[in-house]
Amino acid sequence: MNPVVEVAVAVIERADGMFLMASRPMDKVYAGWWEFPGGKIEVGESPMAALKRELREELGIEAVRAWPWLNRAFVYPHARVMLRFFRVTDWRGDPHPHEGQTLAWTQARAPEVDPILPANGPILKALRLPLEYAISEADKLGVEVFLERLSRRLEQGLGLVQLREKSMPAPAFTALAERVADLCREAGAILMLNGDIDLAERLGAGVQLTSAQLAGLTRRPELEWVAASCHDAGELARAAALELDFVVLSPVLPTASHPGAATLGWDRFRELLRDCPLPVFALGGLGMADLDTARGHGAHGVALKSQAWR
Repeated sequence: MNPVVEVAVAVIERADGMFLMASRPMDKVYAGWWEFPGGKIEVGESPMAALKRELREELGIEAVRAWPWLNRAFVYPHARVMLRFFRVTDWRGDPHPHEGQTLAWTQARAPEVDPILPANGPILKALRLPLEYAISEADKLGVEVFLERLSRRLEQGLGLVQLREKSMPAPAFTALAERVADLCREAGAILMLNGDIDLAERLGAGVQLTSAQLAGLTRRPELEWVAASCHDAGELARAAALELDFVVLSPVLPTASHPGAATLGWDRFRELLRDCPLPVFALGGLGMADLDTARGHGAHGVALKSQAWR
């Protein structure tokens, strides 16, 4: 069997949400297909160093800020690859094709280029996820206050919400979910319901699986968005095997609600994400001020509870 080829890949993104893709030159395998720019990691070279070198050689730009992101293994007929994706949010120079490619800025929801290499399909869906995942606190705030704050946050651009009310009776949760689903639908935000697959299907929402549900499922629920709550390497591997869309990994730092509880810390968090193929939101003792730290350790973004509604 062929050895695994390690590849550094750049998701170059503008402030308006557009991403740069390149068509493969006519003298290469999959000629004319579209992909994110990048190239093979040389022996003794770090993924970040390879990324910066490839961007200089292929596009003539210097990466200023690049965040480690997803790591996806893929088997093509001609090769096995491990694609190590970075999100490049700042660079010097204007991208120009240096190796016979065609370049195009496109969007994740409905890319204007075709065909796209198979390994990049899940990447485009992951790029639709915002960097903040807001988790509800209606039990603490009161339903009407929570709905008022949710409406305000949605108007400000909040794009991903989890309704998680463990202590709320089922009828009250259903009634609240219906109201929240209407608000999110109107704002174009993604709504995830904690644990309730049937209600999520009825409301056209996604589901956030509990760790117990994750362990018990044999296949992914048939919903557009399925995520899971994870706490260790085994649960991350299970979520990846079920091909979920993203996960929440916790607790990263100490929290006021669980004083004295064991936490991962940033070093362990980074270690767990080294080969993770899924977008991961860091949760536990964090605020939006921690976003850069989380992304620097491989997270997609941060999940917030009380911090989201202040």
